[in-house]
Amino acid sequence: MTVTLKDIQQAYGRIQPYIHRTPILQSRALNQIIGCELLFKAENLQKIGAFKARGACNAVFSLDDASLQQGVITHSSGNHGAALAWAAALRGAPCTVVMPENAPSVKKAAVAGYGASIEFCESNMAAREGTVARLIKEQGTNLVHPYDSDVIIAGQGTVALETLQQIEQPIDIMMAPVGGGGLLGGTSICVKQSTTGIRVLGAEPEGANDAWQGFKSGTRLTQFKPNTIADGLRGTLGVRNFAIIRDQVDDILLTSEKRIVEAMRLIWTRLKMVVEPSAAVPLAAIMDWPEQFQGKRVAIILSGGNVDLDALPW
Repeated sequence: MTVTLKDIQQAYGRIQPYIHRTPILQSRALNQIIGCELLFKAENLQKIGAFKARGACNAVFSLDDASLQQGVITHSSGNHGAALAWAAALRGAPCTVVMPENAPSVKKAAVAGYGASIEFCESNMAAREGTVARLIKEQGTNLVHPYDSDVIIAGQGTVALETLQQIEQPIDIMMAPVGGGGLLGGTSICVKQSTTGIRVLGAEPEGANDAWQGFKSGTRLTQFKPNTIADGLRGTLGVRNFAIIRDQVDDILLTSEKRIVEAMRLIWTRLKMVVEPSAAVPLAAIMDWPEQFQGKRVAIILSGGNVDLDALPW
């Protein structure tokens, strides 16, 4: 395993001047409904509205000036693309984002708003990666992979680092949604290397369960067609992330589309927090597997809040 707790701590020192220290939120009503004590890490209030600002910032500020002049490129359904555009703008570097044509309009607008140039492609991983490869060959740009990268994983791990600093009493479980695996991978490294006795769980939609399948079988899926409203979790689990998650994560729980919508509504109405479907997946999984959580203290990473208000799932 190449990423360590020290890498996450160094990443935190690097990005701290530029990111928000997001709050931990609680709801007594939600605790009663769910039957456990929930602590929500509100990364929907992070720069660009998602935890992805951390990894992108760490990646961009790890590049030297010569590399930055060539610019950076990535593929993203939205949040990582916006995060990279934002971080690149901080250092005056050009940024290109390859986006699927069906990405939410709010995320397309955000990427453009931070000054990146956008290349659209078909909505599958082969098209994303193929377009990026072609543009790198043409332009000589530096790839900042959305999740399968040590600097990205270390940056995303700072969410867990900050959460552990903020929570005064011990917790039993920390949960994160899993798509490409950067957040869950970074979270598991941070938690397992800095404390003992805390279970780390991933949560994934049934319609995008490639991480769950790989976790259970021991073989990473390379081709997968996701079908979920949680657009931020449609990426295929990365190579580095798969190895980390298999080694460090205790389990991955699946949940249905119907439950994701229900959990998203609960977070909106009870926490008064605007979150996107991906951020609601851990709470949805808790609601589907309540016996694992009864009476426990559970930290949940609310991964982002960039939701298309003209296309709400209810």
